[in-house]
Amino acid sequence: MMFLRIIITICAIFPLITSAKPTIDERDVARMLKRLDSELERCDIYIESRTHTIDSLKSLLSNRKLTESEQIRLMFQIGEEYNAYKVDSALIFYNRGYEMSKEHGNDSIRTRFAIKRATFMPLLLFITNAQSIMDSISEASVPKGMKAEYYDARRQMYNYISNFYSDYSEVYREYRDREIESQKALIKELNHETPQYRLNYVEHLFYSRKFDMAERELTSLVADIDDKNPLYARACHLLSDISNVNGDYHGRIYYLALSAISDIRCATLEVSSLQELGRLLYSRDDIKRAHDYLSHALQNAVNCKVALRIIQTSQEMPIIENAHRSQIQSFRTRIFVVIAILAVLLIALYLTFKTVKKKNEIQHRMSSKLAEANRTKDVYLSQFLNLCSTYMDNLNQFSKLVNRKISAGKGEDLLKLTKSGKFVEEQSKEFYRIFDDAFLHIYPTFVEDVNSLLLPEKKLTMRDGEKLNTDLRILALMRLGIEDTSRIAQMLNYSVYTIYTYRNKFKSRAIDRDSFEEEVMRIKSI
Repeated sequence: MMFLRIIITICAIFPLITSAKPTIDERDVARMLKRLDSELERCDIYIESRTHTIDSLKSLLSNRKLTESEQIRLMFQIGEEYNAYKVDSALIFYNRGYEMSKEHGNDSIRTRFAIKRATFMPLLLFITNAQSIMDSISEASVPKGMKAEYYDARRQMYNYISNFYSDYSEVYREYRDREIESQKALIKELNHETPQYRLNYVEHLFYSRKFDMAERELTSLVADIDDKNPLYARACHLLSDISNVNGDYHGRIYYLALSAISDIRCATLEVSSLQELGRLLYSRDDIKRAHDYLSHALQNAVNCKVALRIIQTSQEMPIIENAHRSQIQSFRTRIFVVIAILAVLLIALYLTFKTVKKKNEIQHRMSSKLAEANRTKDVYLSQFLNLCSTYMDNLNQFSKLVNRKISAGKGEDLLKLTKSGKFVEEQSKEFYRIFDDAFLHIYPTFVEDVNSLLLPEKKLTMRDGEKLNTDLRILALMRLGIEDTSRIAQMLNYSVYTIYTYRNKFKSRAIDRDSFEEEVMRIKSI
């Protein structure tokens, strides 16, 4: 007995489990909006297909061999192709068909054309004319096989009119009630197995506030019909309305997008889903999509010549347009700031690179100078050692000479040698030669630099083979830091007075007498 109860319970809840609508989250919405964006890019392909169908029907209609009934049938077909694509063109063919059927006394066909005219005239704001035409058709005169079409036309016409009066609650409610009454009559006429019956029945459940039952039936219906069936867009739009009632924000957007996709694939330009979706996305700050969708919806309304949709969309566009313009301006400002920052960074990078490059060049030059200075130091040290070696050798030879002379008793010859000064002169020349070479290795432009400090007519000139003269040697020793006159005199084998005279003579030849010796001290080495 317990087992039987469990089976009964499972059977009772199984339909509820299997019919449960899956939860729609942000990722589902993003995926569906991306799909809608893709379909919008392909809308011209679908429109071209419908245009081709219409052109083919028009080509058939131009055949003069057609009978009147064949022409009337083609006019109705062309009107059907146009009615959600270009309403004004649809009405033209419905009117032509109406007049032709009137001339040939075909009352049932004439009634069908009249019904179609009344259905779509409110979209062009011919509301009074539409009601007048519909009211002129008595229910009793409508053939049994056309009853469903008649009630569906009344339902659709009152739906369009109620939308036009959406801002006037009393009038809106009046036409909405008429729509519901027409739908009730329609449901009675339809085959219960058809998608049209199922959809109208679900709409009736929705208007009766039976939302859960309506949602289950709609979910099943959407799964059973193709998205190129015009009923599909209407069913998805109703699912969006139910999601709105249930506070399911994601579901509302998801099903509106599905409805809009179906409209695009059917090349239906008389649409409300895309317009409503654009308004909804604006409320969640998806400004670009809101602008794109509403712009597309407005273009559809203009192309379809649907004045009702043009008015509805135009009311939304200024707000969206301003928001879109502000977003673009904000984006441009951000781009400008980013570009400015990048420019500053590039300039800073360039300056840093330039500074580093300059420092590297300076370092390279300093390294080169240091290497050259090291080489010069080596040469200078080598020459200094050579000078010391030469002096030691000369001293050794002089010592041997003195020893021989004294041993031989030739003291007078030794006295003559020292009195002549020849020995000292030779040693001095050797010192000057080595000193000149060593100094000019360190200060290769010394002569030119000194001349630049002298008056033009007082510049120094060197004799052939001469590197430095006495004047320049005095200045050279000063540049090496030996500024004491007595030390200079001692090194050059001159009297202090002579050195002092040379120094004063140089000052008299200088461009700036007072700063001459300071300028000499600033002469740079290699």
